[in-house]
Amino acid sequence: MSETVDDGELSRFWAAAQGHEGLGSFDVVMGETPSGAVPPPAWSFGDSPQLADELLAHVLSGAKTATSTALWEFEAGGEELPEVGSAAILLDGGGHPRAFIRTTSVRVVPFGEVDEEFAAAEGEGDGSLAAWRTSHEEYFRRRAADDGGQPFSEDLPVVLEEFELRYPDASTR
Repeated sequence: MSETVDDGELSRFWAAAQGHEGLGSFDVVMGETPSGAVPPPAWSFGDSPQLADELLAHVLSGAKTATSTALWEFEAGGEELPEVGSAAILLDGGGHPRAFIRTTSVRVVPFGEVDEEFAAAEGEGDGSLAAWRTSHEEYFRRRAADDGGQPFSEDLPVVLEEFELRYPDASTR
């Protein structure tokens, strides 16, 4: 989902996240000089403002600690896959920064090999693998139809990313 982000609002959020975490923990993202201090990528979950808000709420509650993306979406957008330690700012459905996350695990597997543990970490629906498969098959089919991506199959490569919520935490929400 593409959104318009207010640079000032993003900068204020990033400054708050940096202050919460301590500047030393952001050296890789920020660089060693003030001119290298740039916010990490900012994006939202899903393909609609409503879905973005719903999934963000799951992150903020602690129920969602993982996300999945069809590999073709990264390739079509010319984006690199996330790496362990990658940082991101999550936006709500209105394009406002609401959370700072850091990637803890990344793997690529065929859709049919996603396991129960990962499905539960996505924190959606009832947390079951069956519910994950149903909702994500629908989502991947919709994305492929909308964007001309790889048609859905059980062999569709899916990027499974696990992350931790770094800001806000329970003490700052």
